[in-house]
Amino acid sequence: MPNNFTYKDVVRNEWVDYNGHMNDAAYAKVFSLAVDALIDHIGLDEQARRKLSYSIFTLETHICYLQEAHETQEINVTLQLLNKDAKRLHVFFEMYAGADNQQHLIATSEQMLMGMDMEQGRPAPFPETIAEVIDTIWNDHKHLAAPKQAGRQIGIK
Repeated sequence: MPNNFTYKDVVRNEWVDYNGHMNDAAYAKVFSLAVDALIDHIGLDEQARRKLSYSIFTLETHICYLQEAHETQEINVTLQLLNKDAKRLHVFFEMYAGADNQQHLIATSEQMLMGMDMEQGRPAPFPETIAEVIDTIWNDHKHLAAPKQAGRQIGIK
């Protein structure tokens, strides 16, 4: 079912910094890989991107670092679709570390994604087959409560 999205990986040696845990840039890398996997998941794999001359770009991202992750730890990224329109997705990813029965939330990434007509180099509505998959996900997610990290702003009070 298209609404059950999970990206799985393992904390790689090259992602570990001088503090002995996953570097902040590596969290961004994992969330970027999750976006790539999501794009494939909704039907925009490499072949479809070429055939449709269509892709998805990231417009904005906000990462919250909640806990450390260490080399060889399993990590899983889940998705909640917060909102959508004809050409944009407002997504929220949660990254968990640990084995399946002992996972804990280690980071979140809120992102705005934009569908792009690659021939014109401009934003464009999602192709019909992709929009249908997105609608299926949206129908399952639109009633979910927003995660507490969603919509956060950076600032000193």
